[in-house]
Amino acid sequence: MTSNRVGDAILSTGLLDWLHGQYPNATFTVACGPAAVSLFKPWPRVERVIALRKRRYSAHWVSLWAATVGQFWGVVVDLLASALAWLLPHRRHFVLRSTDDPIHRVELLGRVLGLAVPPAPRVWLDESHRAAAATLVPAGQVLALGPTANWGGKQWPAAQFLDLALRFTGPTGRLAGARVAVFGADGERASVTPLLEGLPSEKLIDLIGRTDLPLAAACLQRCALYVGNDSGLMHLAAAAGVPTLGLFGPSPDVHYAPWGRHTALVRTPESFAEIVNAPDYDYRSQESRMTSLAVEQVADAVVSLLTRVEGAST
Repeated sequence: MTSNRVGDAILSTGLLDWLHGQYPNATFTVACGPAAVSLFKPWPRVERVIALRKRRYSAHWVSLWAATVGQFWGVVVDLLASALAWLLPHRRHFVLRSTDDPIHRVELLGRVLGLAVPPAPRVWLDESHRAAAATLVPAGQVLALGPTANWGGKQWPAAQFLDLALRFTGPTGRLAGARVAVFGADGERASVTPLLEGLPSEKLIDLIGRTDLPLAAACLQRCALYVGNDSGLMHLAAAAGVPTLGLFGPSPDVHYAPWGRHTALVRTPESFAEIVNAPDYDYRSQESRMTSLAVEQVADAVVSLLTRVEGAST
């Protein structure tokens, strides 16, 4: 049982990968939020993915119990800290315990199973995803951008994404001549219109609303670099193995930085605590809290990440 939020669901795939290797003859059932269902369907031996849709009066737990109580389970892993792990017939169960410790979410998930090495997130793809990605993202250098997020406060302004993209793909840029793939969910287009309209049409690969999670991962694997806000897409890019730079402001990078050796983050001059404790902070507002993050600061972080990744590959 994993998260309703896409980012947390992606981070939990490392646990599924570990269990997959630990129990080579087992089949698996995954319960997750509707937005993350496509993430788990390509996994071998995942025979069922249950969309856990939140309902009033916790009725979704009753539905999940009814859908699973008829099976005797070898292992139940509950990352939602529900009571369901005790209500299903099973041999062993593991439940995520919340903590105030300043550790990354992947490390916290590793604690659930007592793992000494944190379980790195993993994306499973099949050939159909790679073939479809090849029709959307052409061969050659491509810069991937994730300018959206589940909350406007976490979105770096679209105009600043545009400035960054034009700098790096221009004639003297580090990715000179590269095309720019813009990722996002259906319904997020309006918030990034300045970016879409500012990019030359011959450079733009508009993928907003055109991919599910596995296809997005396959498209990302064809890109040279991903730069994006703290979001599920950022974690997907990191899990897919793309050099990934995450942009942070009003979210805690200590818990949710992109995971992996090929990743880095850059945040606003203000810390997470300074942003959320400011007198004018309003979590209900969709106004960006990322405006103080300068393009130059992000550009320097991009160069540093690319230099480190290229050095590691030689």
